[in-house]
Amino acid sequence: MKLPPYAELLGLSVAGEEAGAPLLLMPFGVGVMGRPGFLHGGAIGGLLEMAAFTALYARFPDEERPRIKPITVTVDFMRGGREADTFAIGIITRLGTRVANLEAVAWQEDRAKPIAVARMNVLLSR
Repeated sequence: MKLPPYAELLGLSVAGEEAGAPLLLMPFGVGVMGRPGFLHGGAIGGLLEMAAFTALYARFPDEERPRIKPITVTVDFMRGGREADTFAIGIITRLGTRVANLEAVAWQEDRAKPIAVARMNVLLSR
């Protein structure tokens, strides 16, 4: 799967797949650093957004991908992201003809200890 330019800016890559959704990897680096030793909250939010969108895109063939327009985005930051690789995966909780409900989870060493979770509602233009 080809990632959008914003994902490339964050240094994201696809590290695998789970239940048909791409598992994204964001390596720690200067471009995603906030205060010394920690990830920037915007980089974490961007990772979560890309994870949710790529999970949705994976459901459609390239020529049938809908345009996505966010309606609501809620991010819960649970702990600071440290100097380590960060993983994220998107989950489609509901896929209708016009609206999709998505979730995304980001973690570092232990998936059971997420650093952030996002919930999104998006409008689909097919």
